[in-house]
Amino acid sequence: MDKVFKALADPSRRRLLDSLRRHDGQTLGQLCGQLEMARQSATQHLSVLEDANLISTVRRGREKLHYLNPVPIHDIQQRWLAPFEQPRLRALAAIKHHAEEREMTEKPAYVYVTYIQSTPERVWAALTDADLTAAYWGHSNVSDWQPGSEWKHVRTDDSGIADAGGKVLEVAPPRRLVMTFEDPAEAPPATGPSRVTFDIEPFHEIVRLTVTHENLADDEAVEAISHGWPAVFANLKSLLETGHVLPQAPWEMHAAIRDAQMAKHD
Repeated sequence: MDKVFKALADPSRRRLLDSLRRHDGQTLGQLCGQLEMARQSATQHLSVLEDANLISTVRRGREKLHYLNPVPIHDIQQRWLAPFEQPRLRALAAIKHHAEEREMTEKPAYVYVTYIQSTPERVWAALTDADLTAAYWGHSNVSDWQPGSEWKHVRTDDSGIADAGGKVLEVAPPRRLVMTFEDPAEAPPATGPSRVTFDIEPFHEIVRLTVTHENLADDEAVEAISHGWPAVFANLKSLLETGHVLPQAPWEMHAAIRDAQMAKHD
């Protein structure tokens, strides 16, 4: 955690993180404009933050978008704060990304990053193998995984019912998978179905897995996936690192979230 504390020690870097907390997914120019910071200084500070894993970046055409990554701060909380809190800690929610003053399709609506002690090949298999997805996701992801093919999120009760699915857009094993994501129970936005991108990158001796989910219908959809993706990735990470899924499966977490939301609306 030395790099994290060093990065947080500088007030300029804390201002950059505060800016991303208020409005995630900013370009270098947007950050400089908001903070009245020279581009060279901002670039140096952002490099330190990225090296400490406090931010993650995604390329969108010629632009480089910066996102706050809460994982190191969560680690600090778990090490020093969690033992003094109530036993039932609230899981750290991933960051919602709002497309403010720009079209939803111009930048990702949501980005989540996790680090897994595995190989790109094993992570790729975990995303595309029907049996493995059934083990940690509660549904089998079924497809031949060729560009233009359909994929289905099929229940594991032998009913053959698919609760979600879409079309495979881009396949580059074991580094990148892009597909549309359609939930029959929800109306897609006017711009079409949402789009999910998985980027699998070697990171020293481990793997960095990034999911980018864009073109979401509304803020409620962002809120839902901000619970869903961290739960799914936590189970995937546990399966690859320990051979076992978590005691509470992600689909059970999703059901609890839905029940809580319904109770709140009632």
